[in-house]
Amino acid sequence: MAKELLNPNGEKLGEITLDKNVFGVEPNIHVMHLALRRQLNNARQGSACTKTRSEVAGGGRKPWKQKGTGRARAGSLRSPLFAGGGVIFGPKPRDFSFSMPQKARKLALKSALSSKESQLVIVKDFSTIAEPKTKLMASALKSLNLNGKVLIVADLKAAENQNLELAARNIPSVKLLLPSNLNVKDLLEADSVVITEAAVNEITERLSK
Repeated sequence: MAKELLNPNGEKLGEITLDKNVFGVEPNIHVMHLALRRQLNNARQGSACTKTRSEVAGGGRKPWKQKGTGRARAGSLRSPLFAGGGVIFGPKPRDFSFSMPQKARKLALKSALSSKESQLVIVKDFSTIAEPKTKLMASALKSLNLNGKVLIVADLKAAENQNLELAARNIPSVKLLLPSNLNVKDLLEADSVVITEAAVNEITERLSK
């Protein structure tokens, strides 16, 4: 499948052929959902903690005698029935993460990329951003007709993209990702996905194995 190859000024430089086994598969909704759940779960701290009645300080003495007071019998003021007592079935530190087979993770990424095929913009590189200035990045987004949330996938350490990170970081609707950090959540949340030619080659090589 062919796609236009542009520069950041929106000018057409030629065409690039995308591997249909990576960018043109039938999106698998179930696997994408699993991958998204895995990513969100793995990001959870799982540090919420409450104390049971055995862990709350105090409560060693029986608050009143067993019989004769007219009140319900009580053995400890640290019972969950009293203020300051323990918590019944409260949260304890736990690990929410779960794993997925590598093939399933790759399929989820391919499905997410393929589902964004119409919002995909391929640029040669960002060498036209000669200075780390926000207005240059804003101008590039305008030239490429990009609105809403924009995900840019590029090698930020490459010489041709050296000013990209500083130029884009003050634009709240733009998110930068390295090709190696490409993930389902950011792909699905983006309204437009901009990928450099080098990043396309790297992603294709990684996902076609």
